[in-house]
Amino acid sequence: MKHQSKATITAMGTYVPDRILSNADLEKMVDTSDEWIVQRTGMRERRIAGEHEFVSDLATKAVEDMVRRYEVKITDVDMILFATSTPEYAFPSSASRVQANLGIPQTGVLDLNAACAGFTYGMQLADSLVTSGMYRKVLVIGAETLSKITDYTDRTTCVLFGDGAGAFLVERASDQGDFKSVISGTQGEGGMHLYKSGLSTEMDGHQLNAEGNLVQNGREVYKWAVRMVPEQLAELITRAEMSPEQIDWFVPHSANMRMIEAMCDRGPIPLERTLTSMEYRGNTSAASIPLALQIAVDEGKLRHGHNVALFGFGGGLTYSGLVVRWGVPDRG
Repeated sequence: MKHQSKATITAMGTYVPDRILSNADLEKMVDTSDEWIVQRTGMRERRIAGEHEFVSDLATKAVEDMVRRYEVKITDVDMILFATSTPEYAFPSSASRVQANLGIPQTGVLDLNAACAGFTYGMQLADSLVTSGMYRKVLVIGAETLSKITDYTDRTTCVLFGDGAGAFLVERASDQGDFKSVISGTQGEGGMHLYKSGLSTEMDGHQLNAEGNLVQNGREVYKWAVRMVPEQLAELITRAEMSPEQIDWFVPHSANMRMIEAMCDRGPIPLERTLTSMEYRGNTSAASIPLALQIAVDEGKLRHGHNVALFGFGGGLTYSGLVVRWGVPDRG
């Protein structure tokens, strides 16, 4: 049955740190080359947070960018949902740091941990909170400082990850809502393939790398994602009672360009209608979809009224997706 949403996206903003880590820089750090990185990942640069710059700092600047771009009011936001795998503290939450930084007087705060699917889960939750009538104005943030948990001696992972943040405002729609369908799922037994250890140093009887860095079995994650995403994307579009041709843009998590090309080869949406952010941002986990959307807006590709399929996937192994009509007004 088609989802009866009462929510719409009214504004967005993004932020990336100033420092650039190029493929040429990585050539000096590990045994790799620009040609090898571009050929296997499609990445040329990634942005890196400063030593004293943390995920809530990036998120705060993304919200400030949103306010500048769309002249929206945020003092009446009544819930902040913050998707991240790299909070600066176990607690207080990153969402509460953003509340403090921006001086929002009366708002609930909640961090979400769903790795690269975190932002799309956050958007699903925002829609449900607004549609239920419990909240009227929800700030959804996807932000990461993955550079702080990357092992820069491991050439298979250090070429991938970057830092960034995106912020979306989800509000009660004056008429019909814009969220058309949602989907989510998990293959928890694959958790060993992508993790960062915490209090426990073992999982399902397997010893973990306890250095506090991100650990990934890229081959296994690739196989899972390339098989799963096209199937679940097709189901997501069916749930929206739409055809693939009615979707203007597919926006997957920008994990790796070769992975996304393989997904698009399997359908249902071709690469020409796919938006990504990894070429000059790297893999930014929960921030990658907002960054891709911002790039598309800035390039004039993504316009008010377009139908967009967002699809996050990653550590867990978990995924979540949604089809939404782009409600953000065009600028200029």
